[in-house]
Amino acid sequence: MSTTTSGPWTPDGGRARRRGARAALAAALVTALVAVTAACGVTRGDDSADMDMWIPNSPGGGYDQTGRAAVGVLDRGDITGGDLQVTNILGAGGSVAMSRLMGEEGNERLMMTLGLGVVGSTYSFGVDARPHDATPLAQLIEEQEGVLVPADSPFRTIDDLVAAWEKDPGSVVVGGGSSPGGPDHLFPMQLAKATGVDPKQVRYVSYDGGGPLTSALLGNKIQVGFSGLAEFEGQIAAGELRVLAVSGDERVAEDVLADVPTLTESGIDLVFTNWRGVIAPPGISEERRAELIDHLTRMHDSPEWQQALADNGWTDAFVTGDDFEQFLRDEDERVSTTLKELDLL
Repeated sequence: MSTTTSGPWTPDGGRARRRGARAALAAALVTALVAVTAACGVTRGDDSADMDMWIPNSPGGGYDQTGRAAVGVLDRGDITGGDLQVTNILGAGGSVAMSRLMGEEGNERLMMTLGLGVVGSTYSFGVDARPHDATPLAQLIEEQEGVLVPADSPFRTIDDLVAAWEKDPGSVVVGGGSSPGGPDHLFPMQLAKATGVDPKQVRYVSYDGGGPLTSALLGNKIQVGFSGLAEFEGQIAAGELRVLAVSGDERVAEDVLADVPTLTESGIDLVFTNWRGVIAPPGISEERRAELIDHLTRMHDSPEWQQALADNGWTDAFVTGDDFEQFLRDEDERVSTTLKELDLL
């Protein structure tokens, strides 16, 4: 079951919303843990090498795109030596999947994709476990975020949005495909701060992935969306959505986005990137951890993965093992500090 938070996260409602978030997580865990299962690859004779790749959001979302691209390369190269199955586990911004993964202690035939959104969701939905408490394997990519509006939006430039914020931050409802503490939430908060607007006054609505966020934008439930752009290229190309700015230090190379300026080009001193990686359950052996990291390293070094990076506009950000664990700890600190500043913890 996909869980969508239907109202903005504001300081005065923080305590009640935290209680609601925990209830939402509990309901999601009980009623609909596994939403979609799809096999990738062909069945081979030795099922002792079969593995699962869990995706902590809906099909078509950012984690799903990354996880399926990785599984495709692992499968085509017969890198793991077994069959690979992809399972989408929906709910609570990734916290349902994270909770289940922590309950699979010692399972050496399971991996899960994750990103900054899962780090944030563990706080937003009251999950005690953190991604660095699992078995960190590898960071795979970084990705820019974009500022999205419907085609008929009165906001023609990023300056128009900033001007509206400066006049009355509460008059603009913005949303993202992650829970508070995730990239789609952190980005507008940091953008507001960089432009002199109080982030606490920004009205943010959380959606569980790019699909619900697209529906909210096209249905005029929100005025501005913040998210990674790969999920929206179809709507952008069709003229249904426009992009006011991108968050990286350079423009996106794809034709449909080539004319979109960066924030820094627009005079805003902010560069923001999301990331995605892979973890395994806690309690697996060091030998198995090393083997899984080797699988991912061989995948990363393949021409097929380099092509996937180019096709999706992803930035290569491959980091493994202990270095990735430290990165996860640093990201956890980044998220918790921001949520405390916003009075959401």
